[in-house]
Order: sequence, then C-alpha cells, then structure tokens
Amino acid sequence: MIKVIGVRFRTAGKIYFFDPLDFDIKRGDHVIVETARGVEFGTVVGDPKEIDESQIVQPLKAVIRVANERDMEQEANNKAKEKDAFRICLEKIKKHGLDMKLIDSEYTFDNNKVLFYFTADGRIDFRELVKDLASVFKTRIELRQIGVRDETKILGGIGVCGRPLCCHSHLSEFVPVSIKMAKEQNLSLNPTKISGVCGRLMCCLKHEEETYEYLNKKLPNVGDFVTTDDNLKGEVHSVNVLRQLVKVVVEVDDEKEIREYKVEQLKFKKRHRKDKNEGMSEAELKELRELEKLEKQEKQEGNKSKLDDN
Repeated sequence: MIKVIGVRFRTAGKIYFFDPLDFDIKRGDHVIVETARGVEFGTVVGDPKEIDESQIVQPLKAVIRVANERDMEQEANNKAKEKDAFRICLEKIKKHGLDMKLIDSEYTFDNNKVLFYFTADGRIDFRELVKDLASVFKTRIELRQIGVRDETKILGGIGVCGRPLCCHSHLSEFVPVSIKMAKEQNLSLNPTKISGVCGRLMCCLKHEEETYEYLNKKLPNVGDFVTTDDNLKGEVHSVNVLRQLVKVVVEVDDEKEIREYKVEQLKFKKRHRKDKNEGMSEAELKELRELEKLEKQEKQEGNKSKLDDN
C-alpha cells in the first residue's frame, strides 16, 4: 500500500495521483505539481489515502508544495489572461476564415504554453493560425480539436434531471454508452429523451446498467409462460424491474385476468429476450435509426475524453 492524494486540473477532468510527502494536505486544497505539461496548479479532490501500488502508474511524482499566496495570484492572473487570449484567437480565426468553433483557452501554470480547444466538423488546417498566434503571445501554442462531449464537459450546464452535468461535476473520464443500455432499462428510445446536452446518449445510462442487468436476469421476459405458486399458468404481461414484480395474464373460472406476483412466486424457464425492434412502428424505427447514428458518432470520437495529457 502507498499513500497518495488525488489531484484534478482545471480543464483535464481525470484525477491523477501524487505523493503528498509530509505536507498537511486535505480535500479542497490547491497544490503545485509537475506533470507531462510542466509545473501545474491543481485541486485536491480528497484527503490522503492508501491504495494498492498496482493502481499507480510508476514512478509516482511528489507534490512540490501546497499552493501559497503567490501561486494563487499567478493562477488568477492566468485566468484573466485567458479571457484576452480567447478574444484574440476568435479574431484570428475570423481573419483566416477557418470553419471552427473556439471553446476555451488555457495557460499552463508556468506560462510555457497557451492551449486553445475547438470543435469542427472535419480536419482543420490551422498551421497559419498557430504561427499568427505565436507571434502575438510569444510562447508555445497548441490548438486541440475536441468532441462535443468534451465541449460540454468544459462548459458545464444543467441536465434534464435538474442537477449539474455529470461530466462537468464528477466524471473523470467518459465511458462508452449504447442503445442496449436504454433497452435494458426499458426506457423510451426517443432520442430527445435519452440524449444529453451534448446531443449524444446520456452518460447516466451507464450508471445503473449493472443493476438493471442483474435484476433483469432474475425476471421472465414479457411473453414468457409461467406457473404461479397458486398453481395457475399464464403469460407474462409486464414486469417491474426495480420492485421485482410480474403481472401475469391467468385464466380463472374461464375468464382471463391480470394478477401481480413477486418473482419468487413464479416458476419459469427464461427464454432469450425477443428483439425489441420487432413490431415497431415506422416512427419508432426512425427514432431508433437516429439513436444508432448517435451511437456511431460516439464511437468515431473514441468514446474517450481528449483533454487529458498530464
């Protein structure tokens, strides 16, 4: 076991581990550390803890110091300069007639580099733009093309749940999200209902996937035939996954009625789940094709944040 602290940087959302040495560090403190980009200003996301060495990418770098007043002032100055950098870059993009959307600008803590994040539909030849920016800022310039999920992660916002977006508030990296997850949770396949602010499938579909997969394994499928504990046989009408309840169409005194049972009250041999595409209306199939298009776009973007390079 080894003692570490987790540190997050302003634009890169992923958490990185560092050796706290003998510094008195707690959650919310700011620290100065060395990364692949140089000396960086980061925020501690939790109190020091011990984890297995196998979880660490060696060598584990140590914290240089807890941020002092001078460091805080420099970070504040960097943020102020970034506003001017953003404005100037917008002007240069317009001057060069480039079809790109500037999302954010960032100075490294030591001012060794200025990074500009942008989105675009295709590849952009920004070599002349870089030369122009370098002549203005007199330092290294990096333009980084990011995806729409990364854009939303940087800008933040409020989700349909009324809470701050997961990607902006706590997700350290993106995970692949698929239509299968929505089907597993019996959600509507309407793209407007299961797509996030970024226009891609909502990250929260992944949050409960494992739970739904476990619970669905214990339930019969709609259309399966079951035997109840009161010796009735019937066909499954619907299921309540979270409550583990099953509604069954049974025949009592030559009349059909729907009764609700706990899954433990039923005997059944689970069949393979039917293709939920069967029986869909043309409108539903159109919505499904739109979702498949979103899923394909997500895969093409790599299903991974491109911000992290520390």
